[in-house]
Amino acid sequence: MIPQYASALLISDLHLTPSMPLTAQRFFDFCEKEAPKVEAVFILGDLFEYWVGDDAAASSPFQQEVQRAIANLSTKVKTYYLHGNRDFLIGKSFIKKTGMTFLSDPSSVDIANQKWVLAHGDALCTADIGYQTFRSWVRKPWVQKIFLNLPLNWRKGVAQQLRSNSHQQYQHTQHSEARQLKMDVTKEACAAVLRDQSGDRLIHGHTHLPAHHEESLGSQNWQRWVLSDWDLDHPESLPPRASALLIDSAGTRYLDLIK
Repeated sequence: MIPQYASALLISDLHLTPSMPLTAQRFFDFCEKEAPKVEAVFILGDLFEYWVGDDAAASSPFQQEVQRAIANLSTKVKTYYLHGNRDFLIGKSFIKKTGMTFLSDPSSVDIANQKWVLAHGDALCTADIGYQTFRSWVRKPWVQKIFLNLPLNWRKGVAQQLRSNSHQQYQHTQHSEARQLKMDVTKEACAAVLRDQSGDRLIHGHTHLPAHHEESLGSQNWQRWVLSDWDLDHPESLPPRASALLIDSAGTRYLDLIK
């Protein structure tokens, strides 16, 4: 039996970090104001800019503040979390302390009497073969075990290097249509996951390209809703971004959270 709710809010790609205080504050406000008005909240990955292990939260006042905000929210509405490509090392300890329920990627849920397939989105970017190879390795339990046994400062150093590489790649993508296509989801991957989940409505994040798509491949047809990333701290480079997807009896629409 898949989870069933009359209303829900879905968010992803907040990339929370102490260096982005306006974005973090908007998330705290979201937890107090908008989120309690629905029956369930789904966080579809990349809640944090990076995560090097649940043990790191003990030395991070910022991560503890986020933890408290989600724990408080979880006392009011059912809150779910699905791994992203930046924070796939979030483990059972953090999930338990926040009161969230973990979802596998992908998962199916029933919201407002409609079946929805939820995913972070990175596994759907199958044209980026290099990333998919990297992803297959870092998701192996034995690789994660080795990494989590490294000293905390080493793990942070690796995360910082990966962040730097990702930022450079994103900057290059902005100026290359070919690379944008390579790093977006493919219809083949979307069609496959929807066939596997027996669904025709897909919600994901990761690509930072919020939009509603009506798509088809062969005889298969589906809807695809893409969640926005959040960034209220860098208006000099990109317009401020923060939204959630609201689903209830009135339909499906984006909720603008920039205030």
